Amino acid sequence: MDADLIRRGLDTLANRDTQVADGLAVVGYPEPRIRAEGFPGLLAIITAQQISASAAAAIRGRLQAIADPMTPEAFLALDDDALRAAGLSRQKVAYARGVAEAVIDGRLKPARIAGLSDDEVIETLAGLKGIGRWSAEIYMLFSLGRSDIFPADDLAIQEALRRLKKLEDRPKPVEARALVEHWAPWRGVGALFLWHYYKGAP
Repeated sequence: MDADLIRRGLDTLANRDTQVADGLAVVGYPEPRIRAEGFPGLLAIITAQQISASAAAAIRGRLQAIADPMTPEAFLALDDDALRAAGLSRQKVAYARGVAEAVIDGRLKPARIAGLSDDEVIETLAGLKGIGRWSAEIYMLFSLGRSDIFPADDLAIQEALRRLKKLEDRPKPVEARALVEHWAPWRGVGALFLWHYYKGAP
């Protein structure tokens, strides 16, 4: 999703939801988040699991310094010590090696994923160890640019939604999805806004 699409989507949401309009007046429009498709994008998502965005960015930079471009073959050629020194946990090294091997042996065909429906992408990627629904949804948002994907399991999104909607408690995933159902077909743009709101709202 580029900046023009994000702006168009959020303007639509602001006209539809006064709380989005109020939040947008406070924090403005978020920047695009664009990741590569295929193994590099999936590696970035594995890297980002359960850590802050800034920590993930630092690790991505160190990985790029030791292998650029980061192909599945290049990743598998790196030893565990080098990957651990770059900041990947032992578990994430194993997950990423599994994804790299799946691409190389043809079990995972990144070019085919782009043509699948949202549910099919989730089913395909969630079949890989270390890739769950959240990771598959992040891939669709950042690597495939799908503008109606809402990763409701994300804690920052839940907290931002709590603040934006002035809720007492952080909504559970099913509650979060219900709260933004009227944002369709711009729920992915709304997710980008909620991350931005989480960081920028007082």
